[in-house]
Amino acid sequence: MATPVLTVLEEDKHAWFAGRTRAIQKYLDLEMPPRRPGEERLVLDVGSGAGNMVHHLAHYGHVIGLDYNPRPLTVAHQRALDTTQGMGNFLPFPDNTFDLVALLDTVEHIADEFGVFEEALRVLKPGGKLMVTVPAFMWLWSYNDEINEHERRYTAPELRQKLELSGFRVKRISYNNFFLFPAIAGIRLLRPYNPDLESPHLTQDEEVYQVEMEPIPEPVNSILHFVGWLEAEMVQRFSLPFGTSVLCIAEKP
Repeated sequence: MATPVLTVLEEDKHAWFAGRTRAIQKYLDLEMPPRRPGEERLVLDVGSGAGNMVHHLAHYGHVIGLDYNPRPLTVAHQRALDTTQGMGNFLPFPDNTFDLVALLDTVEHIADEFGVFEEALRVLKPGGKLMVTVPAFMWLWSYNDEINEHERRYTAPELRQKLELSGFRVKRISYNNFFLFPAIAGIRLLRPYNPDLESPHLTQDEEVYQVEMEPIPEPVNSILHFVGWLEAEMVQRFSLPFGTSVLCIAEKP
């Protein structure tokens, strides 16, 4: 039985977030067996921000969040989440600590990408899983990448190669947002800039702790929820040939 998607935060109601969460949980449900009674698991969410994914990752173990930016961590602490400040390429944890490390739209922010992968490998237990999502295709670079302070976008073969060079065994990899790819690509190419979106990288306002998502009006948002559900069912069975992001789960040998 698939892990249910929990609707707790406002972000979960946005079709983009919901679709990504469904696809992530499909991969994790396939690769991480159910916990045995009394079994303790540790999950590290690198780039956790305000903790928007903690309630989903908590299906797989106790979640510790880490982020270099103190602004969203203040919100995470207000939510009573277990979070700490740190950098993805210098993880403040011992070797062989975690059962799962999540890099969910994180590594594209960090110049030292191999440092992040190597640190994730170090802190994972043997047989532990790495869950990665990244934006796809440099030719889709837009203002959204700039206000998110991205370093790069990836192709699926490139991400696979870099993970394998870092010592991981890639178990599953696919593009995501397959059905919406033509529309999203068209919008980004024809209207690559949207300076109206708020970003903590553009303002000193302490209330702005994460990059604003473009709103999706109803009934379009509900229709896209169904599209995301359908795509997650497909990702569970086979890899999709293109999309606006890449989804990957890898294992520490």
